[in-house]
Amino acid sequence: MISTKSFVQQIPQNVAIAFDQRLGARGLSPPVQVDYRKWLRYYLDFCTRYRHPPADRDSLPEFLRKLSSKGQSLERQQTAVASVQIYHELLKGGLVAGGDTGWEACLERLREEVRLRQYSPKTLQTYRTWANTFRGFLDGKEPGQVDSEDVRGFLTDLAVRKKVAASTQNQAFNALLFLFRHVLEREYDLKDKVVRARRSRYVPVVLSRAEVDAITGRMHGAKALAVKLLYGCGLRLAECLNLRVQHFNFDAGILTVRQGKGRKDRAVPLPETLLADLKRQLAGLRRLHEEDLAADYYGAFMPEALDRKGKHAAKELIWQWFFPARNLTFVPEEGGHRRYHMHETSLSTALRVAVRKSGVAKRVTCHTFRHSFASHLLRANYDIRTIQEMLGHSSVTTTMIYTHTVKSRTLKERRSPLDLRAELVDDLAIEG
Repeated sequence: MISTKSFVQQIPQNVAIAFDQRLGARGLSPPVQVDYRKWLRYYLDFCTRYRHPPADRDSLPEFLRKLSSKGQSLERQQTAVASVQIYHELLKGGLVAGGDTGWEACLERLREEVRLRQYSPKTLQTYRTWANTFRGFLDGKEPGQVDSEDVRGFLTDLAVRKKVAASTQNQAFNALLFLFRHVLEREYDLKDKVVRARRSRYVPVVLSRAEVDAITGRMHGAKALAVKLLYGCGLRLAECLNLRVQHFNFDAGILTVRQGKGRKDRAVPLPETLLADLKRQLAGLRRLHEEDLAADYYGAFMPEALDRKGKHAAKELIWQWFFPARNLTFVPEEGGHRRYHMHETSLSTALRVAVRKSGVAKRVTCHTFRHSFASHLLRANYDIRTIQEMLGHSSVTTTMIYTHTVKSRTLKERRSPLDLRAELVDDLAIEG
């Protein structure tokens, strides 16, 4: 159940009046009208918290996935859909204002341009978030009036007043660069006048093997298995949750990671110690899939192109999520239900609880297990280029960060000449 205390967003008065009139015209009873207003309030609050434009219909599926991750029933999801659809009807009919129409059109164009280039949904979400943050910084300025000076001021503000990390400022820079070039179609010239956030030398947090076991030992079921895969295969969180049945080749002992960061595929060995657990998870998925088919569901959520080409592919076992969400998600455009993968928040929350119970005194996130994967292989004297390929890094320079997390076992180890054997120093002097 979603706690009403966590929602502070109120329905604007002009929207509330038009919304109530529409509910009354449909002959809904007063208790049902109260329920509809509640879901609209939740939706507006969701859009505010996660920086989704309320007028953008793409916000509705994200809202439903959030409700599903919170354990909301299918009946409640359907009521929420009906409520938001009435709100969108009011916006479309011009009966209520949906915000700055110039920016709404700009964000819609941004979505189209990102999808045209087949960037990931995560990239779309990131770019939209920065576009909305930039919009708030401009304090009402129309997109047609925006120039490089506005961007310079925004990026400088991030570094000076908000003191963000250099990586965060660079992410904002790239998002606004895309906005200018492909949406506003203008030059993006900052002329090195932006105050850059200070780049610190980051050494990743790494767990010992005992700490990995202590944490995973306090988790259960599919979530425990997911975290073990993060460590055992060096996966990013999104890569793990996006796994489907067909990505596992048990005969060859290979896991294929599709469309990882940078839209790259790679193959990694399946941990032999997890094979029994993985096969049990697959057996459970078969049973769940049969139940879903019996309930006449519409299948798993699919990549858009594949959903258009193969209408029945979404119901095939090979396309089912390996770590499915507990609840089905209602899709209003189709009038049916689909299943999404386990929500990131759900796994992160379970991990946070396990870390607290384990007593591990380190800042642990899902990504910590990927850091530990690389560091432990490096400590075991695996070639760094092999580790680079297993991690899916484009450059070995990125992988080199893990050399700072392990103690070197070669002569490259930094030592004082006072600690070297005298004969070794003498030999070096003679050779010189």
